[in-house]
Amino acid sequence: MTDSRLQIAVVQCELRASRDENVSRIETLVREAANRGARIVLTPELFEGPYFPQVKDEAAFDLAAPVEGHPTIQRMQRLAKEVGVVLPISFFEEADGARYNSLVVVDADGSQLGVYRKSHIPDGPGYEEKFYFRAGNTGFRVWNTKHGRLGVGVCWDQWFPEAARAMALLGAELLLYPTAIGTEPATPNEDSRDPWRRVMLGHAVANAMPVAAANRIGVEDALTFYGSSFISDHRGEVVAELGRNEEGIAETTFDREALRKYRNNWQFLRDRRPDLYGVLTRNEPVE
Repeated sequence: MTDSRLQIAVVQCELRASRDENVSRIETLVREAANRGARIVLTPELFEGPYFPQVKDEAAFDLAAPVEGHPTIQRMQRLAKEVGVVLPISFFEEADGARYNSLVVVDADGSQLGVYRKSHIPDGPGYEEKFYFRAGNTGFRVWNTKHGRLGVGVCWDQWFPEAARAMALLGAELLLYPTAIGTEPATPNEDSRDPWRRVMLGHAVANAMPVAAANRIGVEDALTFYGSSFISDHRGEVVAELGRNEEGIAETTFDREALRKYRNNWQFLRDRRPDLYGVLTRNEPVE
């Protein structure tokens, strides 16, 4: 039976070491979060290693692996079952002759609920993801887990209100975003941390549900990741957070019934006008 509470934690740490060291660090933090009472634990994007898409390097293609038999996913499945937590796991997937920035949701019994492939793929200095990843073909997905109904996007997805709204329409009661974001090499004086937060706080308000994001910290080559992982409530208020350079866990608990009643009072989904939204599906300029 699904838990009556949403007990959420986000994990933040450096991830510039070897795969085994990084996964071990994540596992330690997940265990700590579970000991604090968390039942849904969000970890950063592509946490197995340093953020390799900073540059175009064909050798990094070899980091991709199928979901079937994936050693890190299997390790996280064992962990999820042992400590009773839901884990969205970000990984570099090889499938169908292509590679994807993917995520598998592991339920609290250790079972895999399925794969989501990142829909929006960035391309620019320091974030050369189009060189590595095909745009996702799964569509947006929502996961009915033991501890809540989750919508999960991946990093660049978090900038798009359409993605958040799609997951809300699919029945999500919580939006999660594993992330790897920091400085902008082409514009070193630009700090995108606050806009990054504000756009997700807008998703919380517009969809009347909590939002959480987990980022990495530390310096990796040309990028300095700015951490600042957080959990927002359904009104867009940050209720738990970590600093720019802080390794650790932030956690909070929501009452699912109270959230349901709030969504019913703010009928954003009822009052939509899909008949007016055709412009959203057109690529050509509107005159």
